[in-house]
Amino acid sequence: QVQLVESGGGLVQAGGSLSLSCAASGRTFSFIAMGWFRQAPGKEREFLAAISRSGSSTRYADSVKGRFTISRDNAKNTVYLQMNSLKPEDTAVYYCAARTSYYSASYYYTAQNDYSYWGQGTQVTVSS
Repeated sequence: QVQLVESGGGLVQAGGSLSLSCAASGRTFSFIAMGWFRQAPGKEREFLAAISRSGSSTRYADSVKGRFTISRDNAKNTVYLQMNSLKPEDTAVYYCAARTSYYSASYYYTAQNDYSYWGQGTQVTVSS
């Protein structure tokens, strides 16, 4: 089992920045691939960013590429999502997700069904 706890959400004005954190426990973090997703009211949950277990590879959705950055600190068992140039349409509940990954250290996952563990979510609200 992997437990995930997100933090860092809140209210920010358009154009501002927020940094989300997701602390993992329960498994060796260096064998866990991580991702961030979000779900806006009335919409499906969507993929935002993924990072391989080593941190050497990342992938972003087109909607956030160039504005969001995913990173991880394996010594702290934590993955981060730095969000810059926020827009009102970024308003959503943000979730981190995890799955064990024992193969290539550079492999990441982008589909929701790839992930076995989910955090409780943190609200991000961007005002115009």
